[in-house]
Amino acid sequence: MLDPRPETEALIDLALDGGFERVLDLGTGSGCILVTLLAEREATTGLGVDLSEAACLQASANAVQHGVAARCDIRQSDWFSAVEGRFDLIVSNPPYLAAEEMADVAPELSLHEPEMALTDGQDGLSVYRIIAEAAQSYLTPEGRVMVEIGWQQGPQVQEIFTRAGWGRVSVVQDLGGRPRVVCADKPA
Repeated sequence: MLDPRPETEALIDLALDGGFERVLDLGTGSGCILVTLLAEREATTGLGVDLSEAACLQASANAVQHGVAARCDIRQSDWFSAVEGRFDLIVSNPPYLAAEEMADVAPELSLHEPEMALTDGQDGLSVYRIIAEAAQSYLTPEGRVMVEIGWQQGPQVQEIFTRAGWGRVSVVQDLGGRPRVVCADKPA
């Protein structure tokens, strides 16, 4: 069963507010975001990538279970390394906790999520730098990027995308009123 966390629901709702025919989910994990987007948009195809082989197997199983496997490609990849082509939408819920935050992670996360899904082992921002720098090469001209963030990371992640040359970068709040998604489009 796929039940997006409330924080991730904000990203999914925002993605569904716009049009897209081809979606890339970076760090797909269980495939929750990708499978949900494909289930909601019957004409859409998608690619989900994750470094973890176990995550790729789970995402593939979820795609089958939810009837979107024919429109879904899951690949083992270190971010963009196995990605080809252009996408109308790139989404990601990357590991955004800083290494020092791991001691305070709620048990429902730390006991059930692999550490690599929670933290980059550094400052919690390294994956945003990768996405901000590389995503423009994988987007269609009208494409957009949406990344889930930690509720205190809005200004830092917005700055990362702005410095990488994105023409329009915004921070969107979740249903609880916390900054939760950074959206970027209009590459410079």
